[in-house]
Amino acid sequence: MKKITTPLTDEIIGSLGAGDEVAISGIVYTARDAAHKRLCQLIEQKKELPIPIEGSVIYFVGPTPAPPGKPIGSAGPTTSSRMDSFSPMLLAAGLKGMIGKGYRNDTVREALKKYKAVHFAALGGAGALLSQYIISAEVVAYEDLGTEAIRKLEIKDFPATVAYDSTGGTVFKE
Repeated sequence: MKKITTPLTDEIIGSLGAGDEVAISGIVYTARDAAHKRLCQLIEQKKELPIPIEGSVIYFVGPTPAPPGKPIGSAGPTTSSRMDSFSPMLLAAGLKGMIGKGYRNDTVREALKKYKAVHFAALGGAGALLSQYIISAEVVAYEDLGTEAIRKLEIKDFPATVAYDSTGGTVFKE
């Protein structure tokens, strides 16, 4: 298992190949459909984003409320393809990694190659387990979206697999 830390650099990304198991530590941001749409609208309007995008990783998750004494509730990945129409624009703006589950379309895969980024797969159906790797969680944008608000997560050794690498490699059969 490769241990990597955010923000992601070209050197880190270049060292990752499809199928590599990783343990991610550092800061990641959560965002799902509605938040992705708002971020892309800001990019189109040439306005400042509410999160630092350069080198960042976005986790496609809408966590459940935190139980007492925990930073977050269940935090399993959502279906990545729901973000396919937004991901190329975010990659062009400097996003370097995404965490979700399932396939990505050809446009996203080409953008991963063009902008030297990666897509990680996290284990679906294991949200309670994955939440144990989240040290802290704080809403940083779009609080009105509730569970889909953008959160800043600090993670430690978060387990994932490189599903799509920056050279076009994938763990999924063609």
